[in-house]
Amino acid sequence: MTAYSLETLATQAAIASLDVYRAHISPRKGFGCPHRLLHQGESCSDYVKRILTEQNFSAALRLSPDRFRACKAAAQTLQSQNAQSGCIIIPCCIPI
Repeated sequence: MTAYSLETLATQAAIASLDVYRAHISPRKGFGCPHRLLHQGESCSDYVKRILTEQNFSAALRLSPDRFRACKAAAQTLQSQNAQSGCIIIPCCIPI
């Protein structure tokens, strides 16, 4: 199997995994992506899927950690903004 076909297989598997996450897990977790909520843009899963679709698996691996760090920062910002109202925002992203 060539490197190209491994890249394609990994990209397709990652997209399928994101589709399962978005259809079955995300709606039940009880909170939205802090990055999307703060910046009114795409969620982290939308971002990673877009990178996978427009670029490839390697690009998603390279770019997603920065996005997850930005999501963590967004969660902290939202948490501090909502501290007075008693709202708790749980970060959707893996702490990095």
